Amino acid sequence: MGIDSKCSQAVFEKLEQDLIKLSSKPRAKEVHRFRTDTRRLQTLLGELSPKLDRNQKKLLKILGRLRKRAGKVRDLDVQLTALRALKVSQEPRRKTQLVNRLIELRSDQEKKLRKAANAETVQEIRKRLKRASKSFSPEASREPLAAARGMLERIERTDALLSEAVLHQYRILSKRARYAAEFADKSAEATQFIAGLKRLQDAVGDWHDWLTLTQSASDQLGDVHESSLAAELHNVTGAKFRHAVSALTHFLSHSESQSASHVRGTGSPAKPNVASVATPRRAPTAKNRLTIPAA
Repeated sequence: MGIDSKCSQAVFEKLEQDLIKLSSKPRAKEVHRFRTDTRRLQTLLGELSPKLDRNQKKLLKILGRLRKRAGKVRDLDVQLTALRALKVSQEPRRKTQLVNRLIELRSDQEKKLRKAANAETVQEIRKRLKRASKSFSPEASREPLAAARGMLERIERTDALLSEAVLHQYRILSKRARYAAEFADKSAEATQFIAGLKRLQDAVGDWHDWLTLTQSASDQLGDVHESSLAAELHNVTGAKFRHAVSALTHFLSHSESQSASHVRGTGSPAKPNVASVATPRRAPTAKNRLTIPAA
């Protein structure tokens, strides 16, 4: 199965529309859409295209910088959404304090994003998008489903703990794999594979959002010993971690069952190569905080 030409061309068009909205008043929806469509284009050109030309390389470099800037706004948007949805009876004033602080940080990051997405930068990106759209050849690109599965194989799986670091890797690569698979022609195989990636992405992404919020709360309120709100956030994050691990285990089991069935010609499931699950750490502090890689 090759690349759906209509789907690939739509990415260039959508991203151009995203840029126009981003340069005005970047609301949460516009910021999220810009980041998503930027990743789709990065996957199309960086993972599926056989070779990048000079214009495409420059385009991805500029978009990468702008996406990272938009990511700082997006992180605060999801933290605010999660915090507002959290029902806690203790420390209501601290929750309000944290909400207000996140709003301030969001405002600061939005100003920086609008400055980065200035008229000159947007104009250059739009010109390069048009060139890249004309030069991109779906027929010469890699097969999307094969490329998507290959992305997930980059993660070394051994009989080791499913740790936060492993979840972070799957969080990043499951997005790229899903975007790659979505460029494939419509088929039952592609639909099933994308659905599995979407479930995994949702679970791992939800855990990551709460982990980030817990880190922000620790910075503002102190650790679990100093704030009951921080302790509650840590408990929620732990539950999200366990759910994410369960989703990943299910995904690996299903994926390996399909692979084994293809090799043996039977439907017998293969045992996932995962031994156990690491216990999530306590609420992060300045000393033990895990560095979160860029998406």
